[in-house]
Amino acid sequence: MQSTDLGNKESGKIWHRKPSPATRDGIIVNIIHTTSDYLPKVLRFLNVAFDSSGDCLIAGDHQGNIYVFDLSGNRFNLVQRTAQACTALAFNLRRKSEFLVALADYSIKCFDTVTKELISWMRGHESSVFSISVHASGRYAITTSSDTAQLWDLDTFQRKRKLNILQSVGIQKVFFLPLSNTILSCFKDNSIFAWECDTLFCKYQLPPPPESSSILYKVFAVTRDGRILAAGGKSNHLHLWCLEAKQLFRIIQMPTKVRAIRYLEFLPDSFDAGSNQPPPPLVKVIEDLPKSKLTSGDLKMKVTSGRVQRPAKSREKQIQTRILKQDLTGHFENKENELSDGLNKKRLQILLKGYGEYPTKYRMFIWRSLLQLPENHTAFSSLIDKGIHVAFLNLQKKYPIKSRKLLRVLQRTLSALAHWSAIFSDTPYLPLLAFPFVKLFQNNQLICFEVVATLIINWCQHWFEYFPNPPINILSMIENVLAFHDKELLQHYRDHDITSQVYAWPLLETVFSEVLTREEWLKLFDNVFSNHPSFLLLTVVAYNICSRAPLLNCSLKDDFEYFFHHRNNLDISAVIREVYHLMDTTPADIHPDNMLDVFVALTKGQYPVFNQYPKFIVDYQTQERERIRNDELDYLRERQTVENMQAEVDQQRVEDEAWYQKQELLRKAEETRREMLLQEEEKMIQQRQRLAAVKRELKAKEMHLQEAARRRFLKLQQDQREMELRRLEDEIERKVHMRDQEMATAVKDLEMRHLELESQKRLYEKNLTRNQETAAKEMREDADAYRRKVNLEEHTFHRLIETDQTQNQKTQKLIEENLAKAEQACLNTDWRIQALHKQRCDDLQRNECYQEMAKLLRKNRRKEIEVLNAMMEKEAKTWEEAEEKDFRLKSEKKASALSDASRQWFLEKEINDALEHTEGPRSQYEQVASSCLPRTSPGSDVSEVDASTWISLNQRKTQWDTMEQDLLDRVRNLRQRLTARARHSCRTPHLLAT
Repeated sequence: MQSTDLGNKESGKIWHRKPSPATRDGIIVNIIHTTSDYLPKVLRFLNVAFDSSGDCLIAGDHQGNIYVFDLSGNRFNLVQRTAQACTALAFNLRRKSEFLVALADYSIKCFDTVTKELISWMRGHESSVFSISVHASGRYAITTSSDTAQLWDLDTFQRKRKLNILQSVGIQKVFFLPLSNTILSCFKDNSIFAWECDTLFCKYQLPPPPESSSILYKVFAVTRDGRILAAGGKSNHLHLWCLEAKQLFRIIQMPTKVRAIRYLEFLPDSFDAGSNQPPPPLVKVIEDLPKSKLTSGDLKMKVTSGRVQRPAKSREKQIQTRILKQDLTGHFENKENELSDGLNKKRLQILLKGYGEYPTKYRMFIWRSLLQLPENHTAFSSLIDKGIHVAFLNLQKKYPIKSRKLLRVLQRTLSALAHWSAIFSDTPYLPLLAFPFVKLFQNNQLICFEVVATLIINWCQHWFEYFPNPPINILSMIENVLAFHDKELLQHYRDHDITSQVYAWPLLETVFSEVLTREEWLKLFDNVFSNHPSFLLLTVVAYNICSRAPLLNCSLKDDFEYFFHHRNNLDISAVIREVYHLMDTTPADIHPDNMLDVFVALTKGQYPVFNQYPKFIVDYQTQERERIRNDELDYLRERQTVENMQAEVDQQRVEDEAWYQKQELLRKAEETRREMLLQEEEKMIQQRQRLAAVKRELKAKEMHLQEAARRRFLKLQQDQREMELRRLEDEIERKVHMRDQEMATAVKDLEMRHLELESQKRLYEKNLTRNQETAAKEMREDADAYRRKVNLEEHTFHRLIETDQTQNQKTQKLIEENLAKAEQACLNTDWRIQALHKQRCDDLQRNECYQEMAKLLRKNRRKEIEVLNAMMEKEAKTWEEAEEKDFRLKSEKKASALSDASRQWFLEKEINDALEHTEGPRSQYEQVASSCLPRTSPGSDVSEVDASTWISLNQRKTQWDTMEQDLLDRVRNLRQRLTARARHSCRTPHLLAT
């Protein structure tokens, strides 16, 4: 025995060497799934399901990993990770690559094993789903939980029906019987019901098991032919039910060590064909119990323990079993009357003759039994899968049916018949023939198709031999029988040129559905399906004979046609009695049953080939119809192309109109926006104008206030200067007067002392010469000190003036820069507004202007380079002019220094000349010179200039220059006046001395 660990692999081989089953238990391979974590653990597989072929199986573990094992291909693949435990699996859907999985969140999902994609997600259960059963056709599925069972359509993945029960009862299992349209429901109270899948009609209920072997059923298994049900539970007894006889026919007792049965399954093998007998591998020896009365003990079979061995072939020793089946019909001498569902055809006919019809509740079941429908789900599915036949695509135009469901079922049934046999695609009366059965079996299309097919094979024999004409041979049979039983009526038909195509064929092609009500039609076909196929033809004759009175009164062909296409006051029971009378009294040579075959049921598995028609005519008509259909399709295709082109043209026209309207709206909107922008711009301009006016007013007021303050301050400054000048003049006048007085006193003193001087002249001449040298030296030192002091004062004054000029230039430059920045910001804002406006206006022309803009940009770059070069040249010239002006300034400064030096030299010379004559006037001169020299005036002028500079920083340059020039002129005038007075005062003693 080999062992395979899936691990974390998503695909691989199941076994790596040739598989060989173990001798004791027959195990081929043991598959485990462990994780590769730090602490590996084994993942348990919870559910396993095989596909319909048995070559593949699907398994899911408790972590939601779902694997597909291909036994024939020796491969496994991980197809899905659901991340939650799966509670049930199903792998026998109609689409072979799909499977159903029930998850722990009570939902059911459908996945594809090839694409690994989610196909559908079905919800509706409120508890865990523990069973999924799929119909043999693969189209339906039943999911079962503890409280409900739900029927799903796997084509649309929609829920069709839901089974709700009481909580006290509980559902054990609900599943489809194999190869059947029956649903078996098993409940926890041991009740078992069988339901019709299409109508959910309860077919039967199994009786309760005997009390001596009563167990609670937990597990169930059904043979592949759906005839035997095995049920077990928490007991060592196993019950086998015969579903055909609806009774318990065997009880198998397991060994005493067996306490409960957990799982049941029938294994197919050659010894039992997978049907009636339990497989030998499950048991070893079966012994009959002692015979006694027919009790539950007679049903028991004992199973002894021992080694289980599988027999090699079924030809070996048969296992001794005792099958107990009640004799339902007495003897089996009339086996041809036995039906598949245990019904007897003769008894049904006796019942039919007694009551005239079958019970409504059981009619469909009896019809299916009488017609022996095989219910070939696979074959019917293959016909349905071919789709709607081209002959019935426009069926609703010819037969406008209100119910779309009924129309769809009729279309599918007719298409299935056309796919089954080519003649039915060209049969014009097939919809009329099939419609009543479609209306009756619209919820079960398979039964509907098989009923119509059985009707065509048996009751429509020889109808298609003269195709496309009506069946002349069949109509001749009817005419012969009518001629035998009612010559007068037939002669009446001949007198008025009424053929069998008028009085017989309308009834046959519509199977009496136009002339009978629903109840009458059902009653009639209860008798048709219970008798020989000739019954339908004799029904036509009986209908004419029973209606002979009104027919004999008709003389127009339209009246006859109307009569056989509409309902009439006719007792259907009388017609049926007349049919039975005709069957008994019609001679054998003209009786239809000699010309029609007996009833033949449809074959099981595949439907029989239907070719009872002139094939060359059908093929020719088919070819012609195909040619006409192709021409029509070409015409329709061309017309559709033209219509599509016209629709495209109309659509283009509509789109153009819509585009033009949109453009017009956009233009209007653009104009509106432009007008709004213009209005907003006008409002903005007005607001700016008002703001500018307000600013101008505020600026004018500010300038007026500043001008007033400046004028007031200048007036105050002028007043202070005038007062200072008056004070200086008064002081000068006072000092001049004092000097004049002193000079007069000095003159008098000089006159009085002249003699003393003369006397002392010689005395002092010696000392004078000596002191003259000393005085000259001192005078030179004083003159040098005074000159240095005057130069320092003049240098300080010029530095103040230069500082003021630099400050004024810096202030002016800062103001000009701020003004330039403000103007530049305003210009930038205006430019940006203009640029944005231009950008909105030029959006549509941008692409065309790119090249021109590029050229302009290149030109602008060249011009900018030229401008930059010109500016650099201008800058160089400006620097040269600045250097020249600086040189000129230095020259002027040198000239000023020279003029000051010459002026100082002149003053010193005059002082020295005055000092040579007298010492007194020299002291007076020194006092006058010390008080009149402009040493104090530069300081006051500097303070005044500083004050005026501090106040007038924000004034204009012209006002500052004017004020500065005025002050300099006043100072210059004052200096000249003081100098003239000093000269005059110094010159007078000299004249007196001479």
